[in-house]
Amino acid sequence: MKRLLTAALCAAALVAGVTGVQAADPKEIKIALIASKTGPLEAYAKQTITGFMMGLDYATGGTMMVAGKKLVVIEKDDQGKPDVGKAVLAAAYADDKVDIAVGPTASPVALAMLPVAEEYKKILLVEPAVADSITGDKWNKYIFRTGRNSSQDAISNAVALDKPGNVIATLAQDNAFGRDGVKAFRSAIKNAKFVHEEFVPSGTTDFTAAMQHLIDAMKDQKGRKIVWVVWAGSPSPFSKFAELELQKRYGIEMATGGNILPAMVAYKAYPGMEGALYYYFGIPKNPVNEWLVANHYKQFKTPPDFFTAGGMSAAIAVVDALKKTKGDTNTNKLIATMEGMSFETPKGLMTFRKEDHQAMQDMYHFRIKVDPAFAWGVPELVHEIKASEMNIPIQNKR
Repeated sequence: MKRLLTAALCAAALVAGVTGVQAADPKEIKIALIASKTGPLEAYAKQTITGFMMGLDYATGGTMMVAGKKLVVIEKDDQGKPDVGKAVLAAAYADDKVDIAVGPTASPVALAMLPVAEEYKKILLVEPAVADSITGDKWNKYIFRTGRNSSQDAISNAVALDKPGNVIATLAQDNAFGRDGVKAFRSAIKNAKFVHEEFVPSGTTDFTAAMQHLIDAMKDQKGRKIVWVVWAGSPSPFSKFAELELQKRYGIEMATGGNILPAMVAYKAYPGMEGALYYYFGIPKNPVNEWLVANHYKQFKTPPDFFTAGGMSAAIAVVDALKKTKGDTNTNKLIATMEGMSFETPKGLMTFRKEDHQAMQDMYHFRIKVDPAFAWGVPELVHEIKASEMNIPIQNKR
């Protein structure tokens, strides 16, 4: 009997070693941070990771501890591929025994991951994937999002651009991010004339045909003509607008939301361009953003970027929730705590809406200024669009 018991224990140990299953340490809280560390959105992912780690540092006062428990972050690369994202999230829950997961970068990956969170009954805090359907018709109760959704992007841009006499078309990627963004934007247009939607595949390098379709739809229109561009990653259509001199030849302006600073170098070709954005380091005035800007300059000699702020916001949300539960990682307790929870971020106050767990947040109407001191077009604040000014639809089936 003793020999049999010993053999059984050895076999169990062997199986655990082969599968990589780790026992949970009661003195640790494990967080999976999933991002597209390789692929076309690599730059976004790196910023999210940087911001998340800085956010944990800020929210824990540099201790990386909550309620006497050590925060352990396990980074995973989804490669920008839905099947990979689904697999790495399942491995994080099942093998790494993480208590909560954060990510991913791309909307198609996020959509593939949502059922995994439901299967394992663990929270997935989405940052920065944008598609409305993540907290809409594909949502489940284990999903929270600090990142803005397509409706927040679109409605804030509509606030900036929806004026009588304006003629509007859209150019977007043919994926969940692009189509959800255009759908939300178009539904928010009440005063301007909407004339055309143009979708092109992600990874497109030749925008000639798409631009011609836009020209054909807009060249004979009367009024201020604007193409709102919904785009993530590279290559992008921004330089093609400048190359074709659409504004000079046809009076067609470009408008868009914010982006990372390297992408906003192209904005210098469009002084006076308007839109609405999620974050630019020089706009929000609050203690959290001041800390982020100062410490990012100190560590990296550069300002924090678009997705850095998002990563920090996600980290603050995680830590605040864990502080409220006194380190208890029970999923139901975390859900009850996070529903309706408000927390301070580099953008100011965010609140998880109880109905769909989407973070309600302010956005910023901007106008581009060309400043020789900066390599990018500088977005100057025209108007801070309060969360209360945006009627963000609840789209889930709860």
